[in-house]
Amino acid sequence: MSDTLPSIGELLTATVPMVRTLNLEYVETTPERAVLRLPDQPDYHNHIGGPHAGAMFTLAESASGAIVLAAFGDQLSRAVPLAVRSEIAFKKVAKGVVTATATLGRPIGEVVAQLDAGERPEFPVEVAITREDGAVSGEMHIVWTLRPNS
Repeated sequence: MSDTLPSIGELLTATVPMVRTLNLEYVETTPERAVLRLPDQPDYHNHIGGPHAGAMFTLAESASGAIVLAAFGDQLSRAVPLAVRSEIAFKKVAKGVVTATATLGRPIGEVVAQLDAGERPEFPVEVAITREDGAVSGEMHIVWTLRPNS
């Protein structure tokens, strides 16, 4: 981004209160990959001392939103990105810092071509949530759409 335009992380931190509440850190945000980190914060722990499931969901959903904005930000004048549905699986106990890495499940050009054809495209985003030791502690599958502006 330029010196005058905020980064996607800065934009989302400024406009999404939950991002600020959880102190999410934007490590990387590109159209190919978004990486966010949730610091270890006792106020957001669960009953076993790891990050609460709601905090992990918010981390993963925020990573998916960051990649959607990176990939389709140039389409915002004609469409609104919206999450359609999601599913999260908790695989292993997480403790400490957790990181969410999001990847798009369809090529950007394919999604934009559907939008160009007057359709409302849907596309998946896959998110892996990892612990500091690299083990996958959770996975999210989230489907997004670009709803054309009326």
